[in-house]
Amino acid sequence: MRVFKLIWKELLIVLKDPRSRISIILPPIIQLVIFAYAATLDVKNATIGVLNRDNGEQAIELLQRFIGSPLFKNIVYLRAVEEIPSFLDEQKGLMVVSIDEQFSRNLDAGKKGAVQLLCDGRKSNTTQLLSGYATEIVQDYNRDYTAKARIKQQNAVIVPRTWFNPNIIYLWYNIPCLVGTLSMLTCLVVTSQSVAREREMGTFDQLLVSPLSLIEILVGKIVPGILIGAGEGILMWTAGTLFLGVPFTGSIVLFLLSLAVFVTAISGVGLFISSLSATQQQAMLGTFVFMLPSVLLAGYATPIENMPHWLQPFTFLLPLRYMLILCKGLFLKNISAAFVFDQLWPMALIACGTLTLATLYFRRRIQ
Repeated sequence: MRVFKLIWKELLIVLKDPRSRISIILPPIIQLVIFAYAATLDVKNATIGVLNRDNGEQAIELLQRFIGSPLFKNIVYLRAVEEIPSFLDEQKGLMVVSIDEQFSRNLDAGKKGAVQLLCDGRKSNTTQLLSGYATEIVQDYNRDYTAKARIKQQNAVIVPRTWFNPNIIYLWYNIPCLVGTLSMLTCLVVTSQSVAREREMGTFDQLLVSPLSLIEILVGKIVPGILIGAGEGILMWTAGTLFLGVPFTGSIVLFLLSLAVFVTAISGVGLFISSLSATQQQAMLGTFVFMLPSVLLAGYATPIENMPHWLQPFTFLLPLRYMLILCKGLFLKNISAAFVFDQLWPMALIACGTLTLATLYFRRRIQ
């Protein structure tokens, strides 16, 4: 009963304070919307330049395909090759499509027509996607032209099929990752502030002389962070599925179980940071010191397989690595319970390790 009163007291401190309440609810919602729509790898409404040095029928038809594509918001017509360097240097556009002056003549003669794509390498990922879009437009034109002109071509055709996300909607990838990332952030903020707040307010000694045992104090400090972090994850899941339209194909029970184990592991990290910190400001800084490497190494920003081989083993120590796999699998792939438990037991071991480490250091600080 005593530990439940301490848990209730911790929850009231967080939820009754207007600033804490707003910081828990409002920023994650704003971050969800911003990351879902602004931090996207999809390329839309791009500005490109076009240099058409051939006024033939074929060149004009190819140009019309670029104009009619919804991927390109604005098309700037260049008059000479000399305008290309300034167009890319001054970042007026991301790419220039240059049609050779012999393009139509070569096609009429049964030869290859040259189309050159000049891209701004300073935005490598974006220009790579744009180059892929432009290449697809040219290939579609090539297929239509060869069929119309009855020119023999290879019978082998690549037909790509994308599983789990057929239309390659980046939102479907982003939202499951944000469920794990934002629930981790909320849990860390709440748990890392718990002990530091007691020290800063001068009530830590009163807590130590209370009838509560050390284990009861630790439980009372950890459980509120777990509850609030899990609640944040459920809120993100609800917003992603109901309002943003991301499908959820897996088991809700398995999702809740995964979320519970995940925030338990994170709460141990938060309590350890809180035990190290003398003020709430130090605890907040410690939270972001842990948060940034976790997000970068867990596979959210870049695939783990692309990282150096010596760095990849360190990712197995991060709970977020496993949670991102589970979130994406449960949202899009309807993964089995056996696969879920394959990812849960490492998180459970990490949870035991972080909680044990936090307990030992907490006990050492109060002695």
